[in-house]
Amino acid sequence: MQGGPCRKDLSLAKLMPEMSGAGDTHATSCTFMLAAPQRPVIAHGSRRSLLPGPAETLADRVRGFFADHDDAALLVGALPFDRAADDFLFEPQSVTDLPLTPPATGPRPDRRWQVTPQPSRADYEQAVARALDLIAAEQGGADPLEKIVLSRSVLLEAEPPIDLLALSSRLLGDPAAVRFLTPLGQGANGVSRHLIGATPELLIAKTGDAVVSHPLAGSARRSEDGTADRAAAEWLMGSEKDRREHRWVVDAILDGLAPYCRELVAPDGPALVSTQTMWHLGTRIEGRLKSPGDVSAAELAAALHPTPAVGGTPRARALDLIPRLEGYDRGFYAGAVGWTDRAGDGEWYVSLRCAEVSGRQVRIYAGAGIVEGSVPAEEAEETSGKLQAMLRALGVDEQGHSSSGGTCAAPDSGTVPNGSPRAGN
Repeated sequence: MQGGPCRKDLSLAKLMPEMSGAGDTHATSCTFMLAAPQRPVIAHGSRRSLLPGPAETLADRVRGFFADHDDAALLVGALPFDRAADDFLFEPQSVTDLPLTPPATGPRPDRRWQVTPQPSRADYEQAVARALDLIAAEQGGADPLEKIVLSRSVLLEAEPPIDLLALSSRLLGDPAAVRFLTPLGQGANGVSRHLIGATPELLIAKTGDAVVSHPLAGSARRSEDGTADRAAAEWLMGSEKDRREHRWVVDAILDGLAPYCRELVAPDGPALVSTQTMWHLGTRIEGRLKSPGDVSAAELAAALHPTPAVGGTPRARALDLIPRLEGYDRGFYAGAVGWTDRAGDGEWYVSLRCAEVSGRQVRIYAGAGIVEGSVPAEEAEETSGKLQAMLRALGVDEQGHSSSGGTCAAPDSGTVPNGSPRAGN
């Protein structure tokens, strides 16, 4: 787990001693992990489940759950991309701030992979072209489509099945990303489903009356060559298309938080944020709530999700078009994973750079924002870059060939203020 044991004043295990599970450092089929830098949460077992439902009812369901169960302290889990689909949240049996004990192994070189792109890269580029036609056709009309995020997935089948904890340990190499693991219940075949990944994007964090969101939008693939990497960062920072796309996301989050906040602040322009494989434009938004005792982190997450960073602008129009253009169900990809406690505090991250794992099947996802000026081949290349984090951890490439795996031998990652790109190694 990133950062080791958390600080004394923020440790959920210390704040909730009745749920503390000291020494419980091995993953089970019902283990939840969110390895956030200041408030890491590792929880085991399921004591009670929140009644599943859509985003519109999440605030009331969470409020009712804590009202009905005086001994309940914490809910953890995931929200799906589709606001109308059922979420998956539960009260764990125990919480610890001890790191999970990972197996000291890399990807198995003898593992056999069957790879099925869904959709294919060519079909994805055609979907991008159709989206661009729609954007062009609606210009000048009332509330035209400005942006739509289109994703593609890769279904991998492995023999033998994937070890979740080993896979998570191989995502440790990127300090700019927050590792997560959450159960999603059973699939149609009766096999347990899990969502696992390492996301760079904070949807919302609430501590008392303070809230923080750190959206990312606008991306460029990194290079192991220092000169090329700096050029990619400089290009992204100066890209009018990407800055416009990023501003839509920031404005949407500011609009979503405004009814809840007495104070809300965001810088005038974005900063460069780097992961091991991608450059992003990012903006840190901070606020103070009007009535912190009346709103939970889960309610704020439901109000903001999905942002234009994973959906589009305007939201309703983009969300209606996405399943028709993509041709598959995103499930919990581009949803949110996180927790909320009895006091309403919590953290929710956008579920990106992730995979849904069910036995021997692994589905990985990546998307790109489509706006006027987008080029289908370039957007497909961006999704390939975003797939790399999970592919490298799995030890395979998009064609199903085994790779060296492990953590990425890529440039440093982090936030670069004032638009000054960091050189690669």
